[in-house]
Amino acid sequence: MGTRVTALVWLFSLAFALLGYRFYDVQLSQGDYYGKQASASYTIGGYLVPKRGSIYFSDKNGEQFPAAVNKEYPVVYAIPSEVEDPVATAAALAPIVQDISQSDLEATLSKKDDPYEPLIKRPTEEQTQAIRDAALVGVYVGSGLDRFYPLGKTGAHVLGFASTNESYWLGQYGVESYYNQILGGVPGEASGDKIKEPKNGKDIELTIDPNIQSHSEEILSTLVEDYRGEGGTVIVAEPKTGKILAMASYPSFDPNDYGTFDIGSFLNPSVQSIYEPGSIFKVITMASALDAGKITPDTTYYDSGELTLNEHTIRNWDLKSYGTVTMTNVIEKSLNTGAAFAERQLGHENFYEYLKKFGLKDQTQIDLPGEVTGSLLPLEQDIQDINFATASFGQGISITPIRLIMAISAIANGGDLMRPYVNASNKPQKMGRAVSKDASRQTVEMMVSAVDKAQIARISGYTVAGKTGTAQVPKTNGGGYTDEVINTYVGFAPAYDPEFIILIRLDKPYGAPLAGLTVVPTFRELAQYVINYYNVPPDRIDME
Repeated sequence: MGTRVTALVWLFSLAFALLGYRFYDVQLSQGDYYGKQASASYTIGGYLVPKRGSIYFSDKNGEQFPAAVNKEYPVVYAIPSEVEDPVATAAALAPIVQDISQSDLEATLSKKDDPYEPLIKRPTEEQTQAIRDAALVGVYVGSGLDRFYPLGKTGAHVLGFASTNESYWLGQYGVESYYNQILGGVPGEASGDKIKEPKNGKDIELTIDPNIQSHSEEILSTLVEDYRGEGGTVIVAEPKTGKILAMASYPSFDPNDYGTFDIGSFLNPSVQSIYEPGSIFKVITMASALDAGKITPDTTYYDSGELTLNEHTIRNWDLKSYGTVTMTNVIEKSLNTGAAFAERQLGHENFYEYLKKFGLKDQTQIDLPGEVTGSLLPLEQDIQDINFATASFGQGISITPIRLIMAISAIANGGDLMRPYVNASNKPQKMGRAVSKDASRQTVEMMVSAVDKAQIARISGYTVAGKTGTAQVPKTNGGGYTDEVINTYVGFAPAYDPEFIILIRLDKPYGAPLAGLTVVPTFRELAQYVINYYNVPPDRIDME
């Protein structure tokens, strides 16, 4: 009896000793290996990657349309420590993986202390099925998260794109970049078998209306292709608030397939390109001189068709002279000499100060990445009469499209310079006052008169205010201008209580046609669409 009890005690003692040794082996001597394997399994399963917040467009009724969402995708990976025969497994994998040579596969699968090796990050359906059919020990098909853009190219420059490295999200360009921290969340952490849960990102609703956005892109594409231009831009906004309803550029890109596009395609011309705006700038010059009390809409001067300053001669765009004309006539006929006259009445120093009031020295602070600022250098480093004269009609100085539309918005809304925004949770923000309400009203009246006289942008039943700009493109090496042009039109309606403002820019149309032939009819088409879309009530009785 005593012998049997002693034997049992020794047997249990040995068993506990062996079990204790196993615990020691697992937790201490091999703890690092098993910890890595556990961490790898969490990574493979996507447990550590936070769910990225979705991005939505919203229409006039507040209905949301998904513009950027998460989508699961398969991923092929190996756990080399489980692979029994690296040579045979590599031989079976090579025809399926394709991008990795058999010898490299063999070397990868031979890493016995390696708990995780990705093999195909974006496998095709055929590759996924082939891996499953092969049933190779230590080779698996898991899943990960990717970004998907249901609307394809629509709004691509506003959205940008995002990707994940199976640990954290990286937003690039557009809203995906600007709001990356909010959208991306916080990755989880794994240390052995301990997990810190990830914090998911938050959704963002944009001010972009999918209907206005898609229509803007359609007409812009047609405009650029019809006139064989190099590109173009459309911005639609609310002048009273700064809310951006549409922002389109051509050419565009597909964020679902961004790897196939040149990196230059991702830059947003609305905020990341500058250009000389041309005659559209005359309304800023007039508003400034009106605000300072240096002119009235009825102030006259004699137009001889040309003006010589510092041995340089300025001529009207049509090379004509018009005799005695008013400031309103200057806007109606887009006279270069008239803009120069208004600037001289205002004075160089005051003119420069008003350009700063209109924000030309500052970024608009729109909530999109990479915004650049235009230049007033000719008025700062080479102070000559000729430079101020040419600046009065938009040549020699530069501006971004977003700054231009916000400057004209200040004229449209009564004088307030607004901050533009695309995140619907933001609130309208005044950045300063450009001109008085009286100067704003008088400038709007001049712009309405110009539209009524030219008739191309007129819309029956509505007062429309607008101004064209056909600017010569400067030579890249300085010293003069090329024969190429950039056409711009900015207009808003109803003119005296505007619901929307539209900027349309066409880059380097073939044959250098005037803006009145290209962007103005396109403006009218888009403006009519927005009026119908919002059911904007008429504000005038037309005389057809």
